[in-house]
Amino acid sequence: MIFNLTKKEQTLLHDALHYMSVSELKACCHHLSLSDSGNKSSLIERITAFVLDGTVLSTPIIPPISRAKHHEPQELHPQSLMLYGGYKNDARTRAFFKSIIGPHFHFTAFGIDWLNKRWLQGIPPTYQEFAEYWVQESEARKRAKPIPKQEWAYINFLQHAQKSMPDTTKAQLMAAWHQTRQEKVKLAYKLLKIKEA
Repeated sequence: MIFNLTKKEQTLLHDALHYMSVSELKACCHHLSLSDSGNKSSLIERITAFVLDGTVLSTPIIPPISRAKHHEPQELHPQSLMLYGGYKNDARTRAFFKSIIGPHFHFTAFGIDWLNKRWLQGIPPTYQEFAEYWVQESEARKRAKPIPKQEWAYINFLQHAQKSMPDTTKAQLMAAWHQTRQEKVKLAYKLLKIKEA
């Protein structure tokens, strides 16, 4: 399948993909005969690469050294490794991190992203290393507000809308979001040559 999109169309598609749900992106991957595994950002990256020049990106695989055996629950100890499939985002783990970090601890997207990066690199961190990273990154984010990820289209839309239209009601904001999302999804389907269901 050849797309031959202009630079402007490529930019519009990349933006529109961020408004799609994971299930919609997986359906697009299926239509393009691409792997539909991975998170939202990896699906968008895979679709974009294929549309731009036909590149088929391989699915990132977490190496065995980063994986827990048979999804066994892990011992919650500062020097234990946080392994994929063994680490749990549950009340017990949150309580453990609060005991070594403080009551202000909560799971964050930046923490999960860091874990995934370490797992993919084959260097799973210890619980203590994760705690130290979380504290350091949290402090840095207090000093300089980070730019929200592009795949957080809903949050970005609401933040922008609330600033540009401060008197808008919540119901109006939600209606505007649904309309914008619908338009973006429709545009993505058109550029990807996919007939809407």
